[in-house]
Amino acid sequence: MNLKNNPKNFSHPDLQIRNLVYLAIGSALGLGLSPVAPGTLGALLGVLIHLIAVSYLPAPFYIIVLIIALLLVSVANHLLTPWAREYWGSEDPRHFVLDEIAGYLMVPILFHQWAPWKVALGGFVLFRFFDIVKIPPARQIDRNMKNSWGILLDDLVSGAYAALVLYALWFFGF
Repeated sequence: MNLKNNPKNFSHPDLQIRNLVYLAIGSALGLGLSPVAPGTLGALLGVLIHLIAVSYLPAPFYIIVLIIALLLVSVANHLLTPWAREYWGSEDPRHFVLDEIAGYLMVPILFHQWAPWKVALGGFVLFRFFDIVKIPPARQIDRNMKNSWGILLDDLVSGAYAALVLYALWFFGF
């Protein structure tokens, strides 16, 4: 875990606890702290949320739970972005991976025609592909919106693209 020794962030015990809680949330329980592919590993928390919801809840309810999870992750992204920017000293910190979780969650919300493991596997791979490549308008959002919404929206667009590809594959019988 790469914790900063910045006295401004860790000078008071309450701030230490706050930073550790924010770090746990913003890094997807530490998955995003990986030195290699933090966004990919962080998005795995979205896959886990998806598979738990679909395993324990019937069809109409698990989608509602996924929508609620998407909304909660999106709100957390919006609220914690200023902290993450200061903490990591970057406009779009790579270890702050709430946007990747939200982007992946778009996939099973929009597409659920296949078995859950197929949606999870195909959706995860396609989402990460589109998130890395950033096909317009995701590229323009990423480049031009330098706020919490910009950090989030390009991933939501990438998740929607992944769902569209899954729909096309399903339509053509794959």
